[in-house]
Amino acid sequence: MQGIFISMEGPDGSGKSTQMELLKTYLETKGYEIIITREPGGTKISEAIREIILNKEYSEMGYMTEALLYASARAQLVSEVIKPALDSGKAVISDRFVDSSAVYQGMARGLGVDNVYKINEFAIQGVMPDLTIHLDLPAKLGIGRKNEQKELDRMELETLDFHVKVAEGYRELAGKSPDRIYTIDATLSIEDIHKIIVDKIEEILNNMQI
Repeated sequence: MQGIFISMEGPDGSGKSTQMELLKTYLETKGYEIIITREPGGTKISEAIREIILNKEYSEMGYMTEALLYASARAQLVSEVIKPALDSGKAVISDRFVDSSAVYQGMARGLGVDNVYKINEFAIQGVMPDLTIHLDLPAKLGIGRKNEQKELDRMELETLDFHVKVAEGYRELAGKSPDRIYTIDATLSIEDIHKIIVDKIEEILNNMQI
């Protein structure tokens, strides 16, 4: 069985975790062994880096430092988890991947999308998702959802203007890579979103078998 890599992207509060669990169940019915991971995180080292990145006590963190820390966590995740899983024919579902850095650091932080992808060229080792699901949600609604769920981390505590830039950035990025990034209205019901994702995955799986 050929491995498949699916990333789930979108603003904070867009419902990625819920859809990842539903997608996991669906792909298991297709015979896949599933690896679910997240960014930053997914390995012992990457989770330690996550603690640094998201710690709200580190408000003085420079934007380039932030971008490089994300890339470092990603490099470990790719080499330790994602690449071996794909090589052995498993399905990898990741809560965020390199597109998050392109949007959060490249666009919202102003470092430049091309610069961020260049930084991450070494980290991802040529590995890119077969499909990226972009759950599109207005920034204010997403942060409102997060406020109801838990205490906010350093990134979530950013200004509403920052989160608006993130939401707009994802739309812009999706427009540049329509063959890979598939946008879904995240204000739809959980069931409707899942059905749209399943239909798209079916298309991908059918193409992989040709």
